[in-house]
Amino acid sequence: MIAWFSSGFWRRVLPPILALALVFAASPVLGRVLAAQDDVTLTYFTFSAAPDHLEDLDRMIEAFEDQNPGITVDVEHAPFDDYFTELQTRIAGGDAPDIFELNYENFVPYASRGALLDLTPLADAESGLANRFYPRAYEAFQHDGKQYGLPASFSNVVLFYNKDLFDAAGVDYPTADWTWEDELAAAQKLTNEDEGVWGTYSPVQFHEFYKVAAQSGCGVFGENGEVTINEPGCVEALEWMVGRINEYGVTPSDEEMAGVSDGDLFEQGKLAMLHTGIWMFSAFEDAPFAWDIALEPGNTQKAHHFCSNAVAVSPDSDHQEQTFAWAQFFTSSPEAAEIRVAANWELPALDDQNLFDEWLAQTPPESREAVFEALDTLVTPPVIEQQSQMQDAITALLEQAKAGDVSPQEALDQTKTELEAILEQSS
Repeated sequence: MIAWFSSGFWRRVLPPILALALVFAASPVLGRVLAAQDDVTLTYFTFSAAPDHLEDLDRMIEAFEDQNPGITVDVEHAPFDDYFTELQTRIAGGDAPDIFELNYENFVPYASRGALLDLTPLADAESGLANRFYPRAYEAFQHDGKQYGLPASFSNVVLFYNKDLFDAAGVDYPTADWTWEDELAAAQKLTNEDEGVWGTYSPVQFHEFYKVAAQSGCGVFGENGEVTINEPGCVEALEWMVGRINEYGVTPSDEEMAGVSDGDLFEQGKLAMLHTGIWMFSAFEDAPFAWDIALEPGNTQKAHHFCSNAVAVSPDSDHQEQTFAWAQFFTSSPEAAEIRVAANWELPALDDQNLFDEWLAQTPPESREAVFEALDTLVTPPVIEQQSQMQDAITALLEQAKAGDVSPQEALDQTKTELEAILEQSS
């Protein structure tokens, strides 16, 4: 048995803001089965199921529909990069799906704009529902004291590495105490221009920046909410991110990637190391080389993403009770959890040791324990009501630094100015 999963562990080692993001349930009790009814079709909009887990989602839906005759769940999906733009457009146009997926950082903006159904009455009517979920996880998807979402899964980002490339170059595998300097030294040895192989890769964008900044002891905002994105630790983080491309040449530029995704490059054996999420386990399981994972290197400290997805219901849905039944099944039923674990589709939000034992026993990768070790150093994204404005502003200026149009210091100085203006507009 691994003590990491016990609720006592979470309460002991995680600071409150991180505990709010954790999605562990107390028991996998299935929500009630609805009585016979007229036929109802629900639309479920998702980003995490496509492209690798649509069949797994279909299996969950089949089990749900067998237990709830008369309810049909139609799946709609979009890639993550397009998902929230499409969702926002549909909601604004009065064409919102009945139920849809939200990640942690987008939850507050949608809840604050009245785009989510208050689930509190439905949840209160369902005996024991709140007790199925780890209490602070349940609270994480509340806004102004009301419940607006049910947590479904969690995942994080670790360092993937191609063992064959490491062996061929005579480089030792990454260890838990690696720093940025260790990663760079290995990446320089592993980069092979003649073979079109690069040593390491992580994207230069908002979702990566706040984590890398945390590895350097810095954050987008300070303890009192002030903008601190241009402080020395954050500048050092951006210098590290763009330096791997422009100074050291161990990471491919956009032009060198030529439209090929980082995941495809890794699977093709063209990336020795890749910073990405555990949702890629299933995508890489048939890779034609040996690979494994390790904790991400840090600078002054370790820091790892924590990614949490929930489901929320549209207040405009004509079938709120039926939609809520699907939400319960998808997030907390044993059937859905077992399918999720077997498929390597992130991790279910259930405190069921047997499920996690089964997940840990799967290979590749062999070092799955690193996923849970990373929970000791989690960072959650900065979240404000103007989330999309903040993310767009940061990413645009990171891109300018990556292109060499401005220095990292200049980019972050300008970002501070823009973020303060965004916050001022909403005050």
